[in-house]
Amino acid sequence: MRAIEETEHTESSAAPSRRRWLVLAVVSGSLLLCGIDLTVLHVAVPSMSRELEPSPAGLLWIVDVYSLTLAALLVTCGTLGDRIGRRRMVLSGFVTFGLASAAAAFSTSTAQLIAARAALGVGAAMIMASTVAIIRVVFTDDRERAVAIGIWTAAHSVGATIGPLVGGLVTAKWGWGAVFLINVPVIVVILAVGARVIPESQNPVLRRWDLASVALSVTGLAGVVYALKQAGEHAGVNGVIVTTAVVGSVLLYLFVRRQRRIAEPLLDFSLFHERRFTTATLCVIGCFGSYVALLFFLTQWLQQVGEYSPLRAGLALMPLAGANAIGAVTAPWAANRWGNRWALTGALALFATALATMAAVGDTAHYGVLLVPLLGAGYGAGIVMTLGADTIMSAAQPERSGEAAAIQETSFELGAGLGVAVLGTVLTAVYRTGLPQVPGLGPDGQATAEESFAHAEDLTANLPPETAQTLLRAAQQGYDHGFTTVLTLAAIGLVVTAAMAAVLLRPPKTR
Repeated sequence: MRAIEETEHTESSAAPSRRRWLVLAVVSGSLLLCGIDLTVLHVAVPSMSRELEPSPAGLLWIVDVYSLTLAALLVTCGTLGDRIGRRRMVLSGFVTFGLASAAAAFSTSTAQLIAARAALGVGAAMIMASTVAIIRVVFTDDRERAVAIGIWTAAHSVGATIGPLVGGLVTAKWGWGAVFLINVPVIVVILAVGARVIPESQNPVLRRWDLASVALSVTGLAGVVYALKQAGEHAGVNGVIVTTAVVGSVLLYLFVRRQRRIAEPLLDFSLFHERRFTTATLCVIGCFGSYVALLFFLTQWLQQVGEYSPLRAGLALMPLAGANAIGAVTAPWAANRWGNRWALTGALALFATALATMAAVGDTAHYGVLLVPLLGAGYGAGIVMTLGADTIMSAAQPERSGEAAAIQETSFELGAGLGVAVLGTVLTAVYRTGLPQVPGLGPDGQATAEESFAHAEDLTANLPPETAQTLLRAAQQGYDHGFTTVLTLAAIGLVVTAAMAAVLLRPPKTR
């Protein structure tokens, strides 16, 4: 990201026309895969849970360790790519992503799948961190570069949006492991073409790669998220959870403190002194976190409570995805008509209203009732993502746009990871505490059913028909209550964010 404003050292000043568009196709195709992997597992979770039987915390790790790893390593990989060469970094990312995809597809335990998903995040960070710099190298014409960066940005968003549909199609045909295996042949083609057409480049003024900052940020974030997930799984806290949360928080504090003191920080927190920059970043984190969490929990709700097939659940999300794309496209029009401040505020309020409506009247048996709030949620989120990113860039000084772009990308991925982690913890806690005692189910069976919906569903195979039906209805009601609680909390959070945008995004006073 930082390379947008740097003087580049390249093999050639401009690539031939056909070659540079091939380069764009390669990097955009890889970003499409990174976006798909953010959400492709969502519809495959029920079938994967039945096979691997993860705990609630394990399931949340499987889902969002990818985005959390990606967020933690984006800036680090960008700095490292400046030193060793961006072509080398991207090609290494392709190899890592392909191998991790194969490992995830053939995982036979929760721990293996979590490790493979973390490796996928590492590969995605290596890819995403250097692709903008490569585009800057290859496209020397300002107009062509603007088009190329627009296509690059859209590729990741489109991937995240179509991920549930791809997952539904593949899971219905070949099983949950295939959602990862389909990456392998695509990566092989991208790697073969990329090795031939991507030029090498690096920053002639090498920045320091601070290993201590990397360790503090990664371990601190992991500690806080681990504590959140464990609190949800146990529906409370204990000494280990509190200690882990405190240690993680202290490490994150030390990371921020170190960034303020060293000459070449991984993240320059002085940018957050600008009120509009900080507010827009919080808007992006809150909105994208709520959007990705909605994609994840909605697919589970439709399949587990509504008994949708994976394919039908993926298709049910298409109005949300289409409205999101329309919101992103029409965001500039909204900004021109009402200004960034009020367009952002209105879009956040629309998203919040849509979630509150789903919580109040949502019913898996009547999809038509869900359609309007789904359209509103997608449209509002699309506007916020586009205008939030634009506000982040415009609030920073032009000479610091590279650093602002790095924080912008990190905020999207961090929002995705934290949204699923925080709201997933809430849903797990509500489900566990709200599941009633099922007549005919012993203490051990009750404890197993409280672990997760998948565990409760597995129990029904070995129970008398009447007890099995009672347990299934109780589990569906418990998950439905948890989903409603999550939607309500997300709506409240978005209302608060909208109020912040209305108050804090006012333009600076001029003398």
